[in-house]
Amino acid sequence: MVSRSVFEIVVLAAVVALYFLPALIADRRQRHDLLVIAVFNAVLGWTLLGWLLALFWALQPNPPKDLGGQTKVRSRRLGMLLFSRRLDDRVHARKSGTADQKRSPH
Repeated sequence: MVSRSVFEIVVLAAVVALYFLPALIADRRQRHDLLVIAVFNAVLGWTLLGWLLALFWALQPNPPKDLGGQTKVRSRRLGMLLFSRRLDDRVHARKSGTADQKRSPH
């Protein structure tokens, strides 16, 4: 009787560990959003799709801490690059236009 109770406790612990495997993986990988993954896993883990999504999410790398700031910097760089290219095109167009005007008298 005692050995059956111990076996049931071991099986229950294994099932709970398997159920919360995505949260455990997120903890081992030191995810910044561990609490969100654990709650998502607890609420929707009973569905196979919810458990698989939580597992997939836990296996993803940590997002950058300052994603908004990085996006703003990247956008600013792209804007300056576009501005530089357009300015360079205008300068070359003026130079070629001036060279054409010097060659052909009107």
